[in-house]
Amino acid sequence: MSDLSSLHVWRERDLRGRMPWYRAVADNLAPAKFRIAGRVPVSVSLSAPEEQLWAELDARTPQFLELWHRIRDGSSALPARHRSAVSLLDLCRELGYRMLAHCNFCRYDCGVDRARGEKFGTCRLGAESRVSSYFHHLGEELVYRGAAGSGTIFFTSCNMRCAFCQNGDISTDKDNGRVASPRTLATMAWLLRMEGCHNINWVGGDPTIHLHSILHAISLLEELEPTEADLAAALPVKADWRFGFRVDRRLAEHAGAFNAPMLWNSNFFMTDPAMKLLRIVMDVWLPDFKFGPGSCAPLLSKTPFYWETVTTNLKLIHDWSEDFTIRHLVMPDHVECCTRPVLEWVAQHMPDAPVNIMDQYHPDNFCDPASPKFNPKYRDLARRVTREELARAFRQAEALGVRFEALSCEKQINRVSV
Repeated sequence: MSDLSSLHVWRERDLRGRMPWYRAVADNLAPAKFRIAGRVPVSVSLSAPEEQLWAELDARTPQFLELWHRIRDGSSALPARHRSAVSLLDLCRELGYRMLAHCNFCRYDCGVDRARGEKFGTCRLGAESRVSSYFHHLGEELVYRGAAGSGTIFFTSCNMRCAFCQNGDISTDKDNGRVASPRTLATMAWLLRMEGCHNINWVGGDPTIHLHSILHAISLLEELEPTEADLAAALPVKADWRFGFRVDRRLAEHAGAFNAPMLWNSNFFMTDPAMKLLRIVMDVWLPDFKFGPGSCAPLLSKTPFYWETVTTNLKLIHDWSEDFTIRHLVMPDHVECCTRPVLEWVAQHMPDAPVNIMDQYHPDNFCDPASPKFNPKYRDLARRVTREELARAFRQAEALGVRFEALSCEKQINRVSV
């Protein structure tokens, strides 16, 4: 059994003492937040008007947080579950479906009724969620991949239109992959954790536009015992099934029930209502912080009000004392307009936040000259980042006191002297 907290990376200065809740849940020393939410009863019928449901969520969230903090500090154990009671977790699931009927998961706030599927918004999706693949991801940051991998579930489609998207095959093709019901999603998560993955990594595309399905899947996990039919529905898109991972309940249980930290790996272009629901079920967050406050976001991703949305959501998780790390991808010719303001904002508002300054940019999607999708207007992005550009980004981070080295240089590959 792999102990995530034993990794050497937690002894690095940037990460020493960081992300204690996530590590405790990953090592099954504490129950995941979704299990705690399942112990908080609500006093409203799930058929009540949506306004009443939101009022109940607001009223019960402090109770949930109090219980969570008591469990975190060791002064309380996880209470017994009242199986006949409607819980806060049930309420989150219901609100996810209510939002779907006037979709406001992401900041576009399209307002279309995706449940009916007669009109489509930015993501072009109805109620169905599709999964391109899921597997033990060994390419994430060490704090997430550990020794056994991050249990990554890749959804199709996205609410942003990044010209350089390196997952463009799934983010721009809403029909990629396979339709997955909430129970099938739960089975995928169950398998990954039972096989030893350190977390369940909801990603895409972007997971935000699949919030209803994800909340429903999470609500099933504690009591899920997959049937042969469940496994048959889940296995066809499992990218690493040939490796023959073995199911071992010792890897995935706390107090005799399924347990796994939920990881939100997202562009962070969510609305405040979506954040309220995610706060109840996510144990750790992995936001992208792509663009500066200028015109780059609308020009390169067709995303207005990007800066104010992402910075607002980042401040929320920081103010909530959530466990998180930030990713920033250095792009060619965007060190001054994007990298610098991103790093300056982090240094000013959350200097303790671990940041991965990523050097993985390569021309893809509409920026790849070798692709039939190439658009000449993105010719400036049709190259890799130079060593000088990356060195400049690292120098800026170092001068600002940003905690970047443990995540950005962990592999000691292509490390640039600063």
